[in-house]
Amino acid sequence: MKRRHLLQAASAAVAMPGLALAQAYPSRPIRYVVPVAAGGGNDMIARVVTERWGKLLGQTFLVENQSGGGGVVACQNVAHAAPDGYTLMQGYVATHGTTPATRHVNYDAIRDFTPIGMIGATPNVLAINTSVPAKNVREFIDYVKRNPGKVSYGSAGAGSLTHLTMELFKQETGAFMLHIPYRGIAPAITDLLGGQTQAMFPGLAAALPHLRSGRMRALAVTGKQRSPQLKDVPTMEEVGFKGFDAMQWYGSVGPAGLPPDIVRRLNETQVAVLKSPDMSEKLASEAVEPWPMTPAEFGQYIKSDIARWTALAKARNIHLDE
Repeated sequence: MKRRHLLQAASAAVAMPGLALAQAYPSRPIRYVVPVAAGGGNDMIARVVTERWGKLLGQTFLVENQSGGGGVVACQNVAHAAPDGYTLMQGYVATHGTTPATRHVNYDAIRDFTPIGMIGATPNVLAINTSVPAKNVREFIDYVKRNPGKVSYGSAGAGSLTHLTMELFKQETGAFMLHIPYRGIAPAITDLLGGQTQAMFPGLAAALPHLRSGRMRALAVTGKQRSPQLKDVPTMEEVGFKGFDAMQWYGSVGPAGLPPDIVRRLNETQVAVLKSPDMSEKLASEAVEPWPMTPAEFGQYIKSDIARWTALAKARNIHLDE
């Protein structure tokens, strides 16, 4: 009897190898590469999500930070890893959006990866120094146009989301502002607060303490819906900028060629984690809202984001290769 059952199980495994693989997966810890240094918001999101994700899968996630080349090193390493589900990566708007759009990288953000699922996203906020006499977006645009060459904006660096989002704003409005790139978001915010620059499109998490203290003023947020943390601030779409929904997003990917059944298992368990009642609270410190998607939806989102920023970079002549 036992022998017959074993033979039947073996026959089923041969007939449906993907099912057998998915049922056995994972049988050992999963390496989860985070393409930034430890300690920041991206890293925190990875650790919060993988701690619960691992419990559902019955295996531990080993979070590994690889920050070289602004995420390029991590992407190359993961792209060349075995497509067996034991090496995954937290892709985000830089590695799978703005960086491939603005410079040559030794990986293809679409062809070299298998999308697993979106984790979540946070908006950017159009913020100005409180000395600027504008209470809304239209007043700010008028102010910039009345003061040609006198308004500057800061960013976390050339090619960053903070840079490209403001260039999108300039393209949409025809307004001119001088770009001042910084080495990171913190010094850019410091100079905005000090009046050395007048405007910026920081991520919401970085801006919130200063918005709440009244040291900078929020005029609008990106995204399709208002942020729960800035309920009185309209979206860019609400004030007339259709499609202005650029977001700082985070998701999970693996090497190209991951077996579909493993992708499905990873996605279903990740979605379950994101839908747990307290996950929004866990991610609130980075102003990230859980945003579960199917692998196909996430893959299409990546393609659309790269296409958006590639078109903008071409239109604004933003090419950062040396």
